[in-house]
Amino acid sequence: MELALVVLASLAAGFIDAIVGGGGLVLVPALFAAYPQAVPATLFGTNKGAAIWGTALAAWRYARHVELRWHSLLPAMGAALAGSALGAWGATMVDARVWRLALPIILLALLIYTLAKKDLGRAHAPLHEGRAEVWRAVAIGGGIGLYDGFFGPGTGSFFVFLFVRLLGYDFLHASASAKLLNTATNAAALTLFAATGHLWWGVAAAMAVANMAGSWMGSHLAIARGAGFVRGVFLVVVAALILKTGWDAALTWSAVFA
Repeated sequence: MELALVVLASLAAGFIDAIVGGGGLVLVPALFAAYPQAVPATLFGTNKGAAIWGTALAAWRYARHVELRWHSLLPAMGAALAGSALGAWGATMVDARVWRLALPIILLALLIYTLAKKDLGRAHAPLHEGRAEVWRAVAIGGGIGLYDGFFGPGTGSFFVFLFVRLLGYDFLHASASAKLLNTATNAAALTLFAATGHLWWGVAAAMAVANMAGSWMGSHLAIARGAGFVRGVFLVVVAALILKTGWDAALTWSAVFA
């Protein structure tokens, strides 16, 4: 029953994540519910062991159907991988409580801005060319990669928003680009978890198959429906992230003052 639960959750997570990110909203709580006695690091590692395959499949499918700006994205992927590895190391040294408290506020600001700018991300009109775009993409990859390794929730949504806001991509191209960078950050985190023994290979393999099936369906729908559809899903996922991280922050505050 536990394995059936997390496999179904992985299918749903792959579907959501392929469109706009945020699959961890579904899969991580399911893992904690199914295996409450497990070491958290092992559940996070098992989550990465499944999610990376769905993310990589979505990246491949987007690359076949959406024109990507590889001259900027390849250096950004390298920066994302390095940032994620550095962030994972930093997580072992620094308390992440400050992120837990600040994240719902940051996400709320992002949601309000996107709602206020009704045309944001509807048209694909890159704002920069050449080195100007490369350096901005590298900064996005390195910065959000660092955050992903250190803390993590909302990484895909942050990638999408910054590609839209800073580089002028529409939501479809931003989501496609985010999948490439998210694959790199997942690879860095997965390497760390696997090297330290925090990965259930059998569970991850079963979840990976379901995650890839969900990812195929989600990426197919996003490509077929376009930027407006992806924008709508983005708003729903960010709203859900605000509720989830807000609840986590409230629990943290209650523990501080208990």
